[in-house]
Amino acid sequence: MKPFVLIISGTPGTGKSSLAKELSLSKHWKLIDINKIIQKYSLSEGYDAKRGSKIVDTKKLIKTLTSIISESQHENGIIIEGHLSHYLPKKYVNLCVITKTHISTLNKRLKKREYGQEKIRENLESEIFDICLEEAREKGHKILTIDTTELSSKQSAKKLTANLP
Repeated sequence: MKPFVLIISGTPGTGKSSLAKELSLSKHWKLIDINKIIQKYSLSEGYDAKRGSKIVDTKKLIKTLTSIISESQHENGIIIEGHLSHYLPKKYVNLCVITKTHISTLNKRLKKREYGQEKIRENLESEIFDICLEEAREKGHKILTIDTTELSSKQSAKKLTANLP
């Protein structure tokens, strides 16, 4: 039996990781953190100092993730979390969740993470223009958006669980 594959994407700071962890615990589904996969499989091709982030070969990332999915056929469900998760082709994904949050809340979260001004500006613009949502639409994913502005991770997970098997 194939596992239910849920991807959680969104702008950094919108609550993807918290939601994914909470959902993984409540559903007892396997959680795959894209950042850990990038590190484990050396998928970074360098570091972008201006953006303060790794440069990732998305083709290699997708190949690695699809391999992990096919090796996880014994799982009931798999949650793949990270702002690049929506790059997975739709044939591997049952549902794509895009987390969103109000700009002022996102700004506070990113400052708390001590992101530089340029990186904060870039991420705020990404949220304003719905970059992750639009890219997920371009991939043809079945999409559910969750606004995490005023929800705890438990509340977000409960809201999402109503839409899952």
